Amino acid sequence: MAAAAAAAVGGPQAPQPELPAPGLALDKAATAAHLKAALSRPDNRAGAEELQALLERVLSAERPLAAAADGEEAAAAGGGGGPGAAEEEALEWCKCLLAGGGGYEEFCAAVRAYDPAALCGLVWTANFVAYRCRTCGISPCMSLCAECFHQGDHTGHDFNMFRSQAGGACDCGDSNVMRESGFCRRHQIKSSSNIPCVPKDLLMMSEFVLPRFIFCLIQYLREGYNEPAADVPSEKDLNKVLQLLEPQISFLEDLTKMGGAMRSVLTQVLTNQQNYKDLTSGLGENACAKKSHEKYLIALKSSGLTYPEDKLVYGIQEPSAGTSTLAVQGFAGATATLGQLDSSDEEDQDGSQGLGKRKRVKLSSSTKDQSIMDVLKHKSFLEELLFWTIKYEFPQKMVTFLLNMLPDQEYKVAFTKTFVQHYAFIMKTLKKSHESDTMSNRIVHISVQLFSNEELARQVTEECQLLDIMVTVLLYMMESCLIKSELQDEENSLHVVVNCGEALLKNNTYWPLVSDFINILSHQSVAKRFLEDHGLLVTWMNFVSFFQGMNLNKRELNEHVEFESQTYYAAFAAELEACAQPMWGLLSHCKVRETQEYTRNVVRYCLEALQDWFDAINFVDEPAPNQVTFHLPLHRYYAMFLSKAVKCQELDLDSVLPDQEMLMKLMIHPLQIQASLAEIHSNMWVRNGLQIKGQAMTYVQSHFCNSMIDPDIYLLQVCASRLDPDYFISSVFERFKVVDLLTMASQHQNTVLDAEHERSMLEGALTFLVILLSLRLHLGMSDDEILRAEMVAQLCMNDRTHSSLLDLIPENPNPKSGIIPGSYSFESVLSAVADFKAPVFEPGGSMQQGMYTPKAEVWDQEFDPVMVILRTVYRRDVQSAMDRYTAFLKQSGKFPGNPWPPYKKRTPLHPSYKGLMRLLHCKTLHIVLFTLLYKILMDHQNLSEHVLCMVLYLIELGLENAADEESDEEASLCGPERCHDSWFPGSNLVSNMRHFINYVRVRVPETAPEVKRESPASTSSDGLGSLQNSGTAQVFSLVAERRKKFQEIINRSSSEAANQVVRPKTSSKWSAPGSAPQLTTAILEIKESILSLLIKLHHKLSGKQNSYYPPWFDDIEILIQPEVPKYSHGDGITAVERILLKAALQSRMNKRIIEEICRKVTPPVPPKKITAAEKKTLDKEERRQKARERQQKLLAEFASRQKSFMETAMDVDSPENDIPMEITTAEPQVSEAVYDCVICGQSGPSSEDRPTGLVVLLQASSVLGQCRDNIEPKMLPITEEEQIYPWDTCAAVHDVRLSLLQRYFKDSSCLLAVSIGWEGGVYVQTCGHTLHIDCHKSYMESLRNDQVLQGFSVDKGEFTCPLCRQFANSVLPCYPGSNVENNLWQRPSNKSMQDLIKEVEELQGQPGAFPSETNLSKEMESVMKDIKNTTQKKYRDYSKTPGSPDNDFLFMYSVARTNLELELIHRGGNLCSGGASTAGKRSCLNQLFHVLALHMRLYSIDSEYNPWRKLTQLEEVNSQLGNEEQQLEVPILYHDVTSLLLVQILMMPQPLRKDHFTCIVKVLFTLLYTQALAALSVKCSEEDRSAWKHTGALKKNTCDAEKSYKVLLSFVISELCKGKLYHEEGTQECTMVGPISWSPESMEKYLQDFCLPFLRVASLLQHHLFGEDLPSCQEEEEFSVLSSCLGLLPTFYQTDHPFITASCLEWPVPALDIISQWCSEINAFTERHAEQGKALLIQESRWKLPHLLQLPENYNTIFQYYHRKTCSVCTKVPKDPAVCLVCGTFVCLKGLCCKQQSYCECVLHSQNCGAGTGIFLLINASVIIIIRGHRFCLWGSVYLDAHGEEDRDLRRGKPLYICKERYKVLEQQWISHTFDHINKRWGPHYNGL
Repeated sequence: MAAAAAAAVGGPQAPQPELPAPGLALDKAATAAHLKAALSRPDNRAGAEELQALLERVLSAERPLAAAADGEEAAAAGGGGGPGAAEEEALEWCKCLLAGGGGYEEFCAAVRAYDPAALCGLVWTANFVAYRCRTCGISPCMSLCAECFHQGDHTGHDFNMFRSQAGGACDCGDSNVMRESGFCRRHQIKSSSNIPCVPKDLLMMSEFVLPRFIFCLIQYLREGYNEPAADVPSEKDLNKVLQLLEPQISFLEDLTKMGGAMRSVLTQVLTNQQNYKDLTSGLGENACAKKSHEKYLIALKSSGLTYPEDKLVYGIQEPSAGTSTLAVQGFAGATATLGQLDSSDEEDQDGSQGLGKRKRVKLSSSTKDQSIMDVLKHKSFLEELLFWTIKYEFPQKMVTFLLNMLPDQEYKVAFTKTFVQHYAFIMKTLKKSHESDTMSNRIVHISVQLFSNEELARQVTEECQLLDIMVTVLLYMMESCLIKSELQDEENSLHVVVNCGEALLKNNTYWPLVSDFINILSHQSVAKRFLEDHGLLVTWMNFVSFFQGMNLNKRELNEHVEFESQTYYAAFAAELEACAQPMWGLLSHCKVRETQEYTRNVVRYCLEALQDWFDAINFVDEPAPNQVTFHLPLHRYYAMFLSKAVKCQELDLDSVLPDQEMLMKLMIHPLQIQASLAEIHSNMWVRNGLQIKGQAMTYVQSHFCNSMIDPDIYLLQVCASRLDPDYFISSVFERFKVVDLLTMASQHQNTVLDAEHERSMLEGALTFLVILLSLRLHLGMSDDEILRAEMVAQLCMNDRTHSSLLDLIPENPNPKSGIIPGSYSFESVLSAVADFKAPVFEPGGSMQQGMYTPKAEVWDQEFDPVMVILRTVYRRDVQSAMDRYTAFLKQSGKFPGNPWPPYKKRTPLHPSYKGLMRLLHCKTLHIVLFTLLYKILMDHQNLSEHVLCMVLYLIELGLENAADEESDEEASLCGPERCHDSWFPGSNLVSNMRHFINYVRVRVPETAPEVKRESPASTSSDGLGSLQNSGTAQVFSLVAERRKKFQEIINRSSSEAANQVVRPKTSSKWSAPGSAPQLTTAILEIKESILSLLIKLHHKLSGKQNSYYPPWFDDIEILIQPEVPKYSHGDGITAVERILLKAALQSRMNKRIIEEICRKVTPPVPPKKITAAEKKTLDKEERRQKARERQQKLLAEFASRQKSFMETAMDVDSPENDIPMEITTAEPQVSEAVYDCVICGQSGPSSEDRPTGLVVLLQASSVLGQCRDNIEPKMLPITEEEQIYPWDTCAAVHDVRLSLLQRYFKDSSCLLAVSIGWEGGVYVQTCGHTLHIDCHKSYMESLRNDQVLQGFSVDKGEFTCPLCRQFANSVLPCYPGSNVENNLWQRPSNKSMQDLIKEVEELQGQPGAFPSETNLSKEMESVMKDIKNTTQKKYRDYSKTPGSPDNDFLFMYSVARTNLELELIHRGGNLCSGGASTAGKRSCLNQLFHVLALHMRLYSIDSEYNPWRKLTQLEEVNSQLGNEEQQLEVPILYHDVTSLLLVQILMMPQPLRKDHFTCIVKVLFTLLYTQALAALSVKCSEEDRSAWKHTGALKKNTCDAEKSYKVLLSFVISELCKGKLYHEEGTQECTMVGPISWSPESMEKYLQDFCLPFLRVASLLQHHLFGEDLPSCQEEEEFSVLSSCLGLLPTFYQTDHPFITASCLEWPVPALDIISQWCSEINAFTERHAEQGKALLIQESRWKLPHLLQLPENYNTIFQYYHRKTCSVCTKVPKDPAVCLVCGTFVCLKGLCCKQQSYCECVLHSQNCGAGTGIFLLINASVIIIIRGHRFCLWGSVYLDAHGEEDRDLRRGKPLYICKERYKVLEQQWISHTFDHINKRWGPHYNGL
């Protein structure tokens, strides 16, 4: 139908072929075959025309669809089932035609056979899991699909798994991107050789059909596109069009998957220019085509790509439709003039428009740029297809199709060129896009495939100007967001910077373009072209300068800033990605000497750009105050290329350095940043908010530091090594604003700094100098040394995990540079400096990770505080490193006191930087050091130990790096006379150290104490003479010095007066207004040298006079063979001693002077008289000290108390050290049990009206139901075959049994014959603390009113124990009873068995009236309600009549059963260990029994039905057989004996007497034994049975026949033979059991195993009820020990008798009679149901302990199977798959698809599988999540990598291995039900998991 309609539409227009129109309705296959035949003839023109006509008709059937899409004429969509049908029809036709009449599937298979599969080329989209192997990759972007990865051999390689963010393609088989050794098995063989040639006729039809098909697609895209209105994005329309196109694009995609043969046909079609020409423009008379062509031109134009003249030109050319539209475009391109910039919508909409324009015109001055930006010519389908792909914002399907074609080499080249040609257009579309994130990912998905290939990148660079295009496009992109820079000179600045607040930067929109640029720069051939092309370098520096000085911070001085902008994120990201990363890319190609030229080029243009920048911001010599920008990319480019030049290219540094003036300018801004860092840390920028701290941290943070702070410091080091040292040092102190502080006077005024900031700023300045002088990162360290230093610094701050180390060590950002984290050198350095600490497991402790910790010798010799300070983001880390260092020294006994940061010898300087050391030998620094030493000695304010430490460090550095031996030692004696400078004679530190300074003139405030003194001249001994002689030291004005120097240089370099004009303005800023008058000049007498100050300091530090004694007095050797260690520990005293020794070593003069000073100071000092005031202060100190000690002691005591309490209260897993709680342990003489209330603190008994209760946690548990009967734990399924079925679990077996009984017997009787609670049983546990129930109520009330967020829900009755904070949800009342009673009951009475049986019966017969309404009884009732509500209804109601009392009865005794069985499991499944209960003093079973018994006695069992009768009395044979119809009672042999035990005991009034208990156990044992014999008889073969029957019958009349198992067994067999139990047995039964020959030993073993579970429960029960300890024993004697403990075996019984089971029997009535009675019930049943009768007799009682599923060794096994697995419920692949570790069920976490009644699947499963407890492994995160009721928590991971670390969310993707210890801990917590107590971070899940 559709086809016919299509024919009608297409009919009139198409030239009629010889095929009549109705022919379309004929069989498509026949038509196709006919056409193929026609085309195969040599003269195939007729066939071709025929085919064209047919295609014209078929494909134009799609036209109405387009109309429907535009919503114009939907009615015209052809009669045939709307547009969809026509479209389908067209596709069907295409498939038929391609196959040429054959079947399409066969055709596909045929084409596939010719696929030379050398490349994988699998294309994937975002979120796909792929692999990357660094060992095999040549390009850093290399990636493999999982299949290729696992097929290849990557053992021992450095690989990781990752989730693709943008999509990608598999590189397997591509030797340009990866080494061939890594190829997988399929792609290793270069298979092209043995693939046969493609037969011509196979693809012949494709060559004809596909051009039309693709053209049709393009037309369709043209028509569907409507240029969006001004602001309204038309994404909806675009998506609609794309949805309609889905089948076509999918069809193309399928074609690409047919392999190489079909791809090459497609390539021909897509790149053939002739085809394109003919089809797009040769259809002049076709209205439809015309319309589509117009739309195409409009779209081109609206993209700002062609010009208005087009309309006109097109108008002229219309008649001659043959000519190509390309000519039109060419013409348009040629007329593109400069003036017409595309101002479509790239223009800024704000006031800065003018600026944008100005800047842009300047940039676009070359036609080249213009054509790059504005001209597009389409010559082939491929080009137009890409155009529309971009226009539609890269639809995923189109992208995948274009990428699927890439394995075709010819296509790859063509496509890459097309992509480059459209690059500018891509950038424009990206900027406008509203979904820029998605679009960025899709762009990179394509470009990374194209540009990672070096050969291809080189080709495109040469042929298509790739580099020009990229740089220009980046430049254009950034131009749209430029603003005027406010740095330095706000009014007149000509510099423009990017505005970090713009979306372009904030959303990282530039990312795809920059990443492409970085990618192509990683290829050497491309980078070389870039570095050789001067024009490109100029443009690039232009681009970089847009970022120079961005995100300027201005210090807020008054108000706190209102709005903290977060633009700094964008700024740092932009500098790193757009500037630094390309820089590292370029640097990686400048490694050898031959590349010197490149460096010279970069440095040259960088300096030019810097000069332009200084001019643009009007910079002279002073930076504007209170401003800082952290972004100086030009400085950093310059620095890094300099460093490379010296390090790798052997360039002479001076040849690439500018003149002095430029160096002075260069150093200003980096220095400003260092000073600002100190200001920020001193809280001087606090009014700018937190973000400024964020900037300071980011600047030094590991991912940024080597592109930011390191180059800055290196640049300053270079400047310092070449500038005048005095100038440099004074600049530093001036920048740090501490010049005014450096005065000898005790008081001063600082005009630029508040007093509270002075100290930290001074510390900052000195620390900076120390770093500047000691850091060698770019001054001579090798890469490995750098790596080692970085690693040591990080490890010293804290122990680190392997991954955090990788993250913290700044890698060279360019992956090709060789220092890759995880590389060989990384691992070897790590093993050299650190020890691995494997994770430790304390049960209940936190999950630790594997950590690396520094080796002892690292602390001893390599700890470098300078590096630590440089690399710390948080200041506290420096302290942490020092603390760890101190601890190491104490522990190793190297130094007991408080050590100072150690002094470390540095690696030697590279010769180019020798000048740096001149800083240490300049007078300015010496003056500073002298002044500071003096101030510290005089205790002036604002100085700290840190300052002293740094001063000494600098002195020591100076001595280490002294100039050569003092040649002029003698000459310098006459120094003072010749000296014109008032401070120091020369610049050598060694000689300046001994220079005495007598007087200093200082300017002080009038209030200073110095002013009051008289002139020193009259008092000083040597009078004024010395004053004239040495000249008074002038006011120390660093600033003036600096000015002078700078002026000289400027005058030298420029004779113009221009500079001087500006000067007054800049200097005026610094004269502090109005501060001059209060200062006055005073002269101080000093008479010290640096040496004397040091010696006095030594005295001061040690607190003793004359503490310094030159060591060479004792041992002259010290001076001859000095052993100066490279590395020295110690504190200030040792530092001073070290310095003095070094000074003495360096010069004899110094040695002499030190000796003199020591002698001078030495005269013995008489004991000082202590003045009263001093005494007072001393006493005060002493008292303080004592108080402090007392406090410490108290605290320690308190801590230890707290610790011991925590141990007793919290320790869930090791109860041995518990304080016994007073529940069961009261002594006999106390009449009643006494309880402490943890809330009100009172102790007393529990009474009827004020009952006490135990804090308990009730939880439903299915752990018991998970027991299985085989020893091997189940594995987690990791293939389809390995499903786990739960039919062999304990829960399933019990369920089957109950339903079987309910089928044949009376319901009420069935509910007494078994226990429930294997699934969803209620487990009760307590922390052992008690409280009054009324106290508890008020406690809950207060919790309810407490607004604080708690991890539990008070409305559900949850709380934490007020004492130990353990989680709980109910209170179990303690039954008031005195222990004395208890002891009376336990006395053995000598009553006979018969009497006891009667008593038991009578006691059970008494109805248990509920005690009167007391508080206690109310509480008992409410706790019973709690217990019921703990589990779901389905786990309580098993009866056929809902709500019957039998149900409650069953539930209650099953609660007791559940708790006893779980305790058994906690003990390991048996009672061999004996001793007190593991729940120890925390068992609440006694109390629980009281509550249950009280409730059970409300339901009296009808004495007729009471099983006790059946057990202890013979019945008269009566009418039981008479009425067949009524349902029978359950035969007693089918009863579960343990359940009977609990029923009997809970039916007795409490407290129970011991002899009654024993009596019940004895009676039940007889039944149990008979059951065992019956089961045994069913299990064995016919022959065995008859043999036993006879042997037993012979002994029937012996005396102890009742205690002989042979007699009893034979009797049982003979009784049961009367029924049909054995008859049914065919052969199959025997084969099942197998021909086991039953020896007497094996029978005895069977009987013991059958009876043991009952004995264990009974013993536990006895232990809880009567408080007797359990004896411990070996496993093989467990039976005998337990039976004698229960009183079944007489104690005098000799235990060496092997067969003991029968000896325990004590029959209440003649054995054979009662057995016969029991067997007759069974016979009656088996008459009709022999099979079931047999099944019910064999009870499996030997359950193994429950286990979680075993997990595979390697996590990948789980991941690969489950992450792609479809969910069985919704058949989709879940977004968050999870698997239950208890039963192996696969579930969707948070999946709305599997939600049922508002419960998500995990929560639902946790209720069904674990009665509210679920343990799930999240496949995509490797983490385990626990669901407990309405709460959940993340437990952690049981899979760790090779370094003992978790990998949550698989972010690192390294291989993970099972950690058995962790898994054991998890299983332990599951079995012991302690998740709630051990895991702390719980939250509600609102059923949403």
